[in-house]
Amino acid sequence: MQELFKNIKGDRLIWALAALLAIFSFLPVYSAASNLAYVGGTGNTFSFFIKHFMHLFLGFVIMYGVHKIPYRYFRGLSMIMIPVVLVLLVVTMLQGTTIEGANASRWIQIPIVNMSFQTSTLAAVVLMVYVARYMSKIHDKKITFVETILPLWVPVFLVLILILPANFSTAAIIFVMTIILVFLGGYPLRYLAVIIGSGIFALMLFVLIAKAFPDAMPNRIDTWMSRIESFSNGEDTEADYQIEKAKIAIASGGIQGVGPGKSIQKNFLPQSSSDFIFAIIVEEYGLMGGLLLMILYMWLLFRILIVAQKSDTVFGKLLVLGVGLPIVFQALINMAVAVELFPVTGQTLPLVSSGGTSIWMTCLAIGIVLSVSAKREEDINKKTQESKEDNPLEILSETI
Repeated sequence: MQELFKNIKGDRLIWALAALLAIFSFLPVYSAASNLAYVGGTGNTFSFFIKHFMHLFLGFVIMYGVHKIPYRYFRGLSMIMIPVVLVLLVVTMLQGTTIEGANASRWIQIPIVNMSFQTSTLAAVVLMVYVARYMSKIHDKKITFVETILPLWVPVFLVLILILPANFSTAAIIFVMTIILVFLGGYPLRYLAVIIGSGIFALMLFVLIAKAFPDAMPNRIDTWMSRIESFSNGEDTEADYQIEKAKIAIASGGIQGVGPGKSIQKNFLPQSSSDFIFAIIVEEYGLMGGLLLMILYMWLLFRILIVAQKSDTVFGKLLVLGVGLPIVFQALINMAVAVELFPVTGQTLPLVSSGGTSIWMTCLAIGIVLSVSAKREEDINKKTQESKEDNPLEILSETI
């Protein structure tokens, strides 16, 4: 075990925060999964616990392996992976399957290991790395809009177009995060205004086409459109039922909560172990538990910003922000949905909600952040060693 800790590099607080979130997740996931176990007919809640443990274990293996890769290699890998994720998204759109009754082709089945995989989450991480690479490449150059269309915006909009029909919320998050990243990378505001306007126009056109040809479009479009309309109009829908149960759970929790495993609303709230797990956490652990969770995510955001600020390269800074900010952004959206600040989106709570792909891609992103942090740590250690070699008295004093 000591050998393992010795090989762990990068920001120790990020490692600790990721571990705390993962450990914290076991009780609410185990509690919320009891409803799924009995509804499914098996009644075996421990199998959900083991499944969640295996997802997290594999996630931390991914995090450990990725943080050992020098982050400069992610430049080339992003160029290779963009075509790969585009192919995966096309395959998902054509042959995607549904999970737990979700009316959307978001997943592809991997027959060799008999597991499902949500390709949009991988596409989000790969695209952020790709955008960070491109923005660092043109950082010191004069940026013209026409020159950036093909290498930057075409891949972005191709990914968004392939994700949008089945997963509007993920497409929207990717678009917002891309805009923020290119803004931080120094992309001119007047060009950003054109891109934002083009994105809004493309979305409106897509909706009009979907309305005109409903049989040609996935029926998921009707779902996310109805969620937005019901959120703005206050109409009673299935999404409103979920929100009402979530608010009842939050109100029942009070300050200290009803206690671990004693949630009542988990029996009535769909997706209680994933999309609405924050409501179950507040019900069982109260306002104090909810605030503690928010503090952990805000602390993670703070450490991500510190790692970005300390990176010696533009690519390192943009890479950390590109893959790190969406983690906290997604967490805030998940919490906002539970208290009806946002319409129902289907976004999970990173490292806390059940679900393999979400956990693995979050760990992949954190591993990339740790890779940048580890390089900084390595450079400091190297400089310290060189200064010692230049000063024999310092080495002698340490020996004595």
